[in-house]
Amino acid sequence: MNSFIIQGNFLESETPNKLKISGQSFLPVENGQCRGVFPLIPEQYQGLPVTDFGDRLILPGMTDLHVHAPQFAFRGLGMDMELLDWLNTYAFPEEAKYAELSYAEKAYQGFVNSLLHSTTTRASVFATIHPEASLELMEQLERSGLRTYVGKVNMDRNCPDMLREESAKSALEQTERWIQAAMDRFANTKPILTPRFIPACSDALMSGLKELQRQYELPSQSHLSENYGEINWVRELSPASSCYGDAYDRFGLFGGDHPCIMAHCVHSGDTELDLIHRNGVFIAHSPESNINLASGVAPVTRYLELGLHVGLASDVAGGSNISIMQAMMHAIQASKLRWRLLDENVKQLTLEQAFYLATVGGGAFFGKVGRFANGYEFDAVVMDDSSLFHPQPLELRSRLERMVYLADDRNVFAKYVAGARLF
Repeated sequence: MNSFIIQGNFLESETPNKLKISGQSFLPVENGQCRGVFPLIPEQYQGLPVTDFGDRLILPGMTDLHVHAPQFAFRGLGMDMELLDWLNTYAFPEEAKYAELSYAEKAYQGFVNSLLHSTTTRASVFATIHPEASLELMEQLERSGLRTYVGKVNMDRNCPDMLREESAKSALEQTERWIQAAMDRFANTKPILTPRFIPACSDALMSGLKELQRQYELPSQSHLSENYGEINWVRELSPASSCYGDAYDRFGLFGGDHPCIMAHCVHSGDTELDLIHRNGVFIAHSPESNINLASGVAPVTRYLELGLHVGLASDVAGGSNISIMQAMMHAIQASKLRWRLLDENVKQLTLEQAFYLATVGGGAFFGKVGRFANGYEFDAVVMDDSSLFHPQPLELRSRLERMVYLADDRNVFAKYVAGARLF
């Protein structure tokens, strides 16, 4: 891999509450890794080629910790429903179409193209129960150059016949064949175990998924404490569990010995939060989805104060837009309403904190990702805000804030993942 230097205006998170802003500076990259940001080119790097992005903003690549690729096609529909009704009316019928590989190939092209041209460089993605369609999604993501996890979904109860796997045994056999087909086939796209959520997975299926996790050393992802109706349902199905998270943990699928993402955590109580903290579970905060499906607003600043791992998620199609910049905006706005209307003891989310969630917070699931510090992988998006008119010059922080509220994929000028330029 080539080594080079990037020149421009760099913004990154120094801490969850503080931005590091480096105007007109230089970032040497060696074999895909950052070597830090400097006001002048260090002597040992003086011979490297320089790409000058002028006055544009250079940001760390952003991570989408939770997105449903097969739902991309119907985003923006059913936003007057709550979660369980919305799943049955829109999500499940759409996902059933992916039994037809030709449909999956066409539909996933739209998803992958949109993800490629967004600010997202890494993502953890739900597919469907269909192994071949899941491999097709992985193939397309691999070609894009993005770094992703993809999960073949598992469901063997409490779901429509069109999406219910024949049995736990059949589900596990198909999942293992998919894992074996995927593990050595792709360099940038990796499998992640994906039980849909507790209501849709039998005890036998959950136990079997843990055995697959031990055998193949895979991370896992699912949903947690999103909606009151869902939480009550889990309480009925798992009466011996102390909380929703414990219903996963009793099968060993709640972090600890293997990385784990849990989407939403809108209504996680103290017992569940303690378990999340002890097991190192990543929370995928999905603000727009939680608004659209009337689930509520997670107290994200409290989670940061507790030292939990938190990143942002588009959660398409509960969320209507794949942009993590917009997820930052929605996270800030939702936190203000929660603070004003529900609990003034939980602080509003700041721009600095939202930017941290979008970059370092979610990126940490993938390793040393989300900063420009020495040893971090060079993921970056170069943002051109020249189309966002303002009658006078603005400071770099103000330009970043305007981008959060006003930018779209037309403002993404260039994109790098692990040192490779995608466009």
